[in-house]
Amino acid sequence: MQIKINDVLKAYIEPLTEAEHAALERSLLAEGCRDALVLWDDILVDGHNRYAICQQHGIPFKVIQNTTFKSMEDVMLWMIDNHLGRRSVSDFQRGVLALRKKDILAQRAEEMAARAQAEDAAIAPPEPEGEAPVAPKVRTSREDIARAARLSTNTISQIEKIQKTATPELVEAVRAGTISINAAATVASLPPEDQVQAVAGGKKFLQQAAKEIREQRAASRPPKPAKPAPWEDGGEAPSLPSQPLTEVEHLRAEVAQLKEKNAALRAENAELRERIAQLVDAS
Repeated sequence: MQIKINDVLKAYIEPLTEAEHAALERSLLAEGCRDALVLWDDILVDGHNRYAICQQHGIPFKVIQNTTFKSMEDVMLWMIDNHLGRRSVSDFQRGVLALRKKDILAQRAEEMAARAQAEDAAIAPPEPEGEAPVAPKVRTSREDIARAARLSTNTISQIEKIQKTATPELVEAVRAGTISINAAATVASLPPEDQVQAVAGGKKFLQQAAKEIREQRAASRPPKPAKPAPWEDGGEAPSLPSQPLTEVEHLRAEVAQLKEKNAALRAENAELRERIAQLVDAS
């Protein structure tokens, strides 16, 4: 059988690092290919790295057919579940795979609902006004995704943010372990050009950038309201030497404080961007 390589499936799972590829090659040369390659008809589904190394060195290998696949989506779901069960997969990659699974299942549920609605319209009388066919329930909540990836819901949210707003350079830094998921999600809030400069500054600079962004956010939060005094709950107020501030005066004071903090934050942000540029120029 002539094994075919589908480029989409080959690139669907995160490629091995150089160290991982070298370790796999040593293992195959020393012990042979013990695990069979998985095929869908003549298309290779699992074992792309093993297949390439075996071809290069003439190492014999076995193949097995998975006859349960009915579509490319079935293949992708199987690949996702297969890799989610492996210990060597990083937290970031597990989150990415779980989110891909959610997208496939959600799209499939929409298609099933549309198909069911079309069939009902063709063979059944119109539904009473206000009623609609119920779409099949798919477990795609953030809790379900986190459970499948063995991650917290907060980590899943951070990975979603990285996928949406991080530059390719920052994403690669997360994959390589240069920066944590938490810190990367924070740095991803910067403009793209600042993200690129931060990555160019290296691991320590990325960590410092994330720290300063968090500190700026904390400083920009409005102060917590003071706890009410005992007499505000119905007790007798003590005599005061002067009249307390009115509610309007309190609000004016808070607005003035916020304006001062915003001005300070703008200055800190400008200083941070200047430091990023200086560090990149120095490197």
